[in-house]
Amino acid sequence: MGDYALTVAKKLRDDYGANTVFAARDIASSATVAGFEIVALASLAMSGFLPRKHDHVILHFVNYGYQKRGVPFWLLPILRGLRSQCPDDWLTIFHELHASGPPWKSAFWLRPFQIQIAKSISLLSDASLVSSEAARAQLLHLNPGAKVSVHPVFSNFGEPSLSAEEIGRRDPHRWVICGGTALVERSVRSFRGILNQVPDCFSPREVFVLGGKDNPAVRALLVDLARIHSDYRPQIPVAEASQILSTASFAWIDYFHRPDVPTAIALKSGSFAAACAHAVIPVFPHRGSAISVQGDRLPGPYFVDRRRSELPQERAGIASEIYAWYQRCASSQHLARGIAGALGLAPGGISPQPFG
Repeated sequence: MGDYALTVAKKLRDDYGANTVFAARDIASSATVAGFEIVALASLAMSGFLPRKHDHVILHFVNYGYQKRGVPFWLLPILRGLRSQCPDDWLTIFHELHASGPPWKSAFWLRPFQIQIAKSISLLSDASLVSSEAARAQLLHLNPGAKVSVHPVFSNFGEPSLSAEEIGRRDPHRWVICGGTALVERSVRSFRGILNQVPDCFSPREVFVLGGKDNPAVRALLVDLARIHSDYRPQIPVAEASQILSTASFAWIDYFHRPDVPTAIALKSGSFAAACAHAVIPVFPHRGSAISVQGDRLPGPYFVDRRRSELPQERAGIASEIYAWYQRCASSQHLARGIAGALGLAPGGISPQPFG
């Protein structure tokens, strides 16, 4: 969430002249990052007023980011205070509305409270942004009067400019797995089980595993890929990851814990976004439902399971279509335009100060 918020702030500053001050939970005093001021969120609760005027509020909300059980009741009084002092547009970016889980997990019992908090925040907001149509429907169920727009998560592994020639000359046998620690391990485990179902024309001969913390379990799993060259790079710098992604043809993404979840939920995945931003074809472990944003459908989804596979016959053309779709629907530049529109900011206009 921090990288996402910082990218948004940079684009609003560079393209719209809007300066952002961040309020963060985990700092005790003022600080700076990339030229932006950061103030302690707790100080707003103690002071009861803002030290200077701000024109807008941009709230990045994921419940577990504010409280370890996902029920940050303490946050609501602070937000109501900000609402009273910032009468102009308030935009909430819901990175997550609420969690779910089986009865032996706390999320099962705390879900009603998480829903109530999300509803309260929605009612405070002039506009909201979510990552998928499914999340939009959920939010409108909580608050039928909400003004909700959809924007997928963008790539934190870079957004390179690629030509059709660069996309077309890639090795069709080069695969990639990327993401956080848990996603990488789950994806590597399932990847081992489907190798024999991949058509010969795309069968993996090389797999790059990028991101997350160094995980001995992943290293052990990769040892068993005897006939495939594997290259494991945890905690990889963004520029290096982007360079590798720009040479891969397919990305194996085992994002879903259950196969009945709508595939469009992948729009909240940074790993999925990274693949699309680099013209890498995402491949899932099961057949899924269509992925689209406002009727603009992404090619696929493509999948390989233990019995069958569905991969595009014309790899380069589909990869180029996925890359173009990302530019239209999911890029950080597209997101910045949407946020600026919600806040009434004009390119190169006078510099209001969103409060994030």
